Amino acid sequence: MNIRFLETFVWLAKLKNFRLTAERLHTTQAAVSSRIATLEQDFGVRLFDRGAREVALTTDGSKALVYAERMVKLMREMKDDMSDKQIYAGVIRIGVIESIVHSWFPDFIGRLHKMFPRLQIEIASDTTIHLREQFSKGLLDVVLQAGPMSGPHITNINLCEFPMRWVGSPKLNIGSETLSLSDLATFPIISFARNSGPHAVIERMFSGSERGALHINCIASVATMIRLVTDGFGVAAVPPAIIQRELNEEILHPLRVDVEFPALVMQAGFRADNENPLTETIARIAQETAADFALNWGQEIARLPSQV
Repeated sequence: MNIRFLETFVWLAKLKNFRLTAERLHTTQAAVSSRIATLEQDFGVRLFDRGAREVALTTDGSKALVYAERMVKLMREMKDDMSDKQIYAGVIRIGVIESIVHSWFPDFIGRLHKMFPRLQIEIASDTTIHLREQFSKGLLDVVLQAGPMSGPHITNINLCEFPMRWVGSPKLNIGSETLSLSDLATFPIISFARNSGPHAVIERMFSGSERGALHINCIASVATMIRLVTDGFGVAAVPPAIIQRELNEEILHPLRVDVEFPALVMQAGFRADNENPLTETIARIAQETAADFALNWGQEIARLPSQV
């Protein structure tokens, strides 16, 4: 059953004129007549008595109109629901690394609640490695993490990149001189989780003769990392964007190091074939939020092109 034909039937019953109905539906009188003739053939009854200027519903036409109006109304409601973000309900499961949690994630969640007030959001904050494992098991819908994910039907979009800086507490009395890797190695190194991207960089940096008796402490919690560095336990390479309060209060100082630490690239991953139509939309909202955060913080984080 063609819903356009039923809509034509409803409007002709209301306007009682082929020309007016054609104008209302932005079509021709011949098209209106053809649609009504098709419906009459499908139903096996005559729907209208045709006069010189107007048409009138037959008894069968009046009966059919009741159902046609219901079906057209239902279709209209369905279209409205599909285009109205306010109606999106259900649950979306978002995995996010702590570096994002401590930066622009609150703004991102605020935007989601504003755009989709009926949506239930479940958040899993963990390391990139663990988030990828959960995603592969189907436990997460969207992942905001460091680096891309690989696999069939997975889409990655760039969010931003966080420059990394070595930082330490004034308690260490390091001073403002430029440090070599050998100088850094005299302090305990506080690192992101083992096998994470930043941890792998540290392993490469201090490989060979530079490493010596280097003591690397791998911490899965970013908050714990920051606390340990603040207390003077050691030095760490972290994004300045996530320690703005500590830097402003001067309980952490950026260190001058003669080797640059690579930036931490943030990306959103989701399944392109996911039955949930919101996954890509949510990833794009994350992208917009990260871009706004980058503009606000200037050099502390940098925007990336929208596509990988």
